[in-house]
Amino acid sequence: MTGAGSGIGKAVSMALLKEGYGVVLAGRRAALLEQAVADGDPAKSSSLVVPTDVTDPESVARLFKTTQDAFGRLDLLFNNAGINVPAVPIDELTVEQWRSVVDVNLTGAFLCTRQAFSLMKNQTPRGGRIINNGSISAYVPRPNSAPYTATKHAITGLTRSTSLDGRKYDIACGQIDIGNAATEMTVRMARGVAQANGEVAVEPLVDLDHVAKAVVYMAGLPLEANVQFMTVMATKMPFIGRG
Repeated sequence: MTGAGSGIGKAVSMALLKEGYGVVLAGRRAALLEQAVADGDPAKSSSLVVPTDVTDPESVARLFKTTQDAFGRLDLLFNNAGINVPAVPIDELTVEQWRSVVDVNLTGAFLCTRQAFSLMKNQTPRGGRIINNGSISAYVPRPNSAPYTATKHAITGLTRSTSLDGRKYDIACGQIDIGNAATEMTVRMARGVAQANGEVAVEPLVDLDHVAKAVVYMAGLPLEANVQFMTVMATKMPFIGRG
């Protein structure tokens, strides 16, 4: 579980722990990871904290080696780590801002997928499941969101390719696209955000618990079944009709 210290990652980690999964929580901020474990696994018997930089191939390799050593196998990867940058016109974006989003949202997911794929392909029993956290932005953009939207469109390509390439190894890969889940990243929605027509409007949010339950459902399927794409969103958010 990447990006496990807060938001969607923490909520899904807590839900998986409640379902009896052994969960490895990965993220950049060790203190947040430790707090997440304290909130969801008081005995700390089913969880493991591994501070990880998903943009660093060596750090990612250590994460999966530690996972294998601790649990003996890997059945599920939730590629959840993601960042954004301030919403500005594309000509005002710096190259550094662009690269920072691509490095975390896309390259980070690739690095984790590569390691997970190798483990799942070679373990006994063979196989496993990879779930990628996409976004409503995997379908349509918000104004001034080029880096984030581009990476989320790319995640869909990574999902499809991984799903295809994993078939012969019993590796399933699906994607959950989330709209306006109530996290630190979406607090601004309650204050009003720019719309495609130039207006600023308050947007509704959806409780994180619903997202976590959706991921648990996807994760719990037998490998002969797969949710290829699922969208979980606030019913009244401006998505349908926006594209």
